[in-house]
Amino acid sequence: MSSSLVASFTLTAPMMNQESITSLFDREAIRDCLHRYCRGIDRADEAALRSCYWPDAHDNHGTYSGSAAGFIQHALSVFKTRPRNIHQIGNIMIEFLGTTEAAVESYFTALQRGPDETGEIKQVLLCGRYCDLFQKREGEWRVAERTVVYDWVEEQRPPKSSETARFGPRQPIGAPHPDDPVYELLKRRSAAKSHPKDLIDSGEEEP
Repeated sequence: MSSSLVASFTLTAPMMNQESITSLFDREAIRDCLHRYCRGIDRADEAALRSCYWPDAHDNHGTYSGSAAGFIQHALSVFKTRPRNIHQIGNIMIEFLGTTEAAVESYFTALQRGPDETGEIKQVLLCGRYCDLFQKREGEWRVAERTVVYDWVEEQRPPKSSETARFGPRQPIGAPHPDDPVYELLKRRSAAKSHPKDLIDSGEEEP
């Protein structure tokens, strides 16, 4: 490559300074938190849910408005009915308000199926947005304030047949924590931490 071409590339290429790198890491951490929330609510994973909110967080979530801890407690009572929840998230817009705060808008689609207060099975499709204030504390991003904005609500007729009959040979079926197959997969992470060095490819012999 000629020196003039190198000089031209150097002048036009974006400079990845430390501020830009930090911003990329922060954005990825916020996205990871949002995705972890979806796993927590769909898999009835209490630890995953709690890891998404700061202890003093507030959640304005449909019929519920109060502390995030109270919302999680409400979710735990719903989990006992073994509902079927499917949350998908996208169009994540992150706007930093400073080095430790961000306004985040995320679109969601949620299919919720479970018994109401009378025991009748209900099914509803919800579309909307999570409007979140994220805060970074001690290097970690979590939700400090959440308002759920609803853009679409569609009550559906739930299927009468059992899940076993509907899914047939399509196995395994998604399940709550810790029975879902993803948790078996995650156990490999613990095993990897116990053996962090790849001795096979390094040419070293295991003692």
